[in-house]
Amino acid sequence: MALPDSVTTCLSQPVHYVICKLGFEKKDTYDINNILSGNGEVCWQAVTEHLCYLQSDGSVDYINSIRSLGPVCESVNLYFKSLTKEQFVIQYASWFHWTNCTEVFLEVFDVLQCTQATEVALGLMKLTSCLERALGDVYLLNGNDCPFLLRDLLASEQLADVFGKAVMNVLRVFIGSPRGLNLRNVLWHGFAAPQEIPAKYCAMLLFLTAGLGQLLQTYLLQTKAVLVHRPYVIFIRLEELDAFPGKYLTTSKFLLSYICYYLNNEILSIAEELVKVSSFVLEMMLPFWIAALTAFKQSRYADSVILLLPQLEVGLRLLFTTTNKCPNRLLTAESSAFYTTFDEMLAKHLDNEEVNQLPVVLEEPAMASIFKDFLWDFLNHQEGPRVRDHLSHGEINLETFPREVANQIVGFAITVLCRFSEKDFKEHMVIKPLMNCASCYRSRFHPISRLKKQVLECMKNIHLWPELPTVPEEQVEKIKGLEGNTEANTTILMISEIISQLQHYMPQNCCSSDDPVNSVLTERLLVELCDTRICTLYSPRPVLEVVVVLRKISAQCHQVSQQVIAGAGQRYTQWVNKTLRSRQRHNYRRMLNSIKFLSPVLRLILLLIILELVSIHSVCKKNPFDYQQYLKFLKSVLQYTENLVTYTSPEKNKWDETMELTKKTLIKIRKISDRKLMLMHLAT
Repeated sequence: MALPDSVTTCLSQPVHYVICKLGFEKKDTYDINNILSGNGEVCWQAVTEHLCYLQSDGSVDYINSIRSLGPVCESVNLYFKSLTKEQFVIQYASWFHWTNCTEVFLEVFDVLQCTQATEVALGLMKLTSCLERALGDVYLLNGNDCPFLLRDLLASEQLADVFGKAVMNVLRVFIGSPRGLNLRNVLWHGFAAPQEIPAKYCAMLLFLTAGLGQLLQTYLLQTKAVLVHRPYVIFIRLEELDAFPGKYLTTSKFLLSYICYYLNNEILSIAEELVKVSSFVLEMMLPFWIAALTAFKQSRYADSVILLLPQLEVGLRLLFTTTNKCPNRLLTAESSAFYTTFDEMLAKHLDNEEVNQLPVVLEEPAMASIFKDFLWDFLNHQEGPRVRDHLSHGEINLETFPREVANQIVGFAITVLCRFSEKDFKEHMVIKPLMNCASCYRSRFHPISRLKKQVLECMKNIHLWPELPTVPEEQVEKIKGLEGNTEANTTILMISEIISQLQHYMPQNCCSSDDPVNSVLTERLLVELCDTRICTLYSPRPVLEVVVVLRKISAQCHQVSQQVIAGAGQRYTQWVNKTLRSRQRHNYRRMLNSIKFLSPVLRLILLLIILELVSIHSVCKKNPFDYQQYLKFLKSVLQYTENLVTYTSPEKNKWDETMELTKKTLIKIRKISDRKLMLMHLAT
């Protein structure tokens, strides 16, 4: 697909005027001493006097305010340039402590000295995210749930109570309002090229942040309040973020170290060639790409990802607007419209209900998969890393940003650059393994994918049961009235009958007539079924509703398994130490009998979950009545597992009741299976 190569800006004409020209219209020279006291404190009254308000409703007149503040910003920028680093640190460093990221703000001062456009833009992105996080901490001095959107945070009464409404209005001129400069959103969404962001606005925000620190110190002294910083988000289970699994390499641990080496050498050199020839990269954005790769090579992983994410967005927006024939949407929107961002570009339909053509233009199914699944996984899914959200809202410690996450974003970016390059890099001996890995990518954080993971983890846990220490059979038999396993055998027979009904929906040759329970209800079968590719993109509401219930069932099964393992171990120790009373010994025997049928019951439920999941999209074939009946059945199974959690808890130990409850549930499952009302039946 040919992409337009004539784009010179992604700022619409009105937005370009506001950011690049409006603040330069007044040529006055502003005396810095008007807004700076002798001891270096910000004279806020002098700053707020430059705000203009509309006569009609008294709201901020953003256009005239920006025009009026322009010379002030220039004066601040020149003032900072006149200071040495030592002078700046002595005079201002303490006023940044309230942000909990003093070093970031000191780095921004360094950037202002060199005024390299790309570094100024990066500094501004980091400054705004850290400032937003710090303002959220201040909000929580007087409020509860901190607003997610910056514009709502800046407009809150909680911040106005601390800093004053006029002070917050000054901030809104620069960030948080689409009617103002809106510097944060314009940069984080990839609309502004490096040369389009005046350095003086970065300097002014640095100055204002110090001034906020001064106001906050006064407020805290007066109120005796204590500012508490929320903990940073920490990426856990980094191995799950590895987009290039061991199909091509042996172990995850080796793989991660391999990719680290791999991305640090030949491939980065090729990537630097790719950005110059790939149609995915707009020419005026090229400095951002070069800076991102340079930052990665310098082990500045947060900087690399901060620079790359907006460029991936603007590149995808270019594809989106070209394929959907809406070139105007490539530009920033004014306050009367909305931005075209990742969320909409990855949606199934456009805002006018027409089908989004972007997936079609990606042509190769594998490329469509890496685009959609990867981006949804890393940016959108609630259980995923949500890298952009956490970074842009200042929720991550930039100094400890993990290399593993940066590896994935850089690796993804390289595959995209390669896909939209006229020069064929795909078969290059260094690039080819990366492209192969990308083509195999499957969603990790969609609810369907998480359910698969849950089921397999639960099955692993249940497989620990045979290793549990148990009392020798001859000792157990001495307890009167508990001889025989008739009820357990009856339950296992019912499970065998249900398995025979399900055989048609399982892989061939997985069932032995001699032992249908242990030959079918295995981890191997579940792994094989979980490997079935299930569409995760654009999942309809009924699909997600069913998955929610199935996940709850799986979670309850896992909790039962953990309780059985803990309870059996504890009771065995007490038996050996002869600390069990007569009633407890009887209860222990009931537990041992129950374990014999509970294991196959839980494994059967896990099998049913996966068989239903494989056919999950068949739920859309059900009419509303049948759908509600099906949900009712699933919720009855959920109720059973919830009761199991209660009965098998250390506080209850109701093993006889567990047996009765299990029988009723197995009868219900068999009846539903007989009537062929499950999703697996609809799929055939």
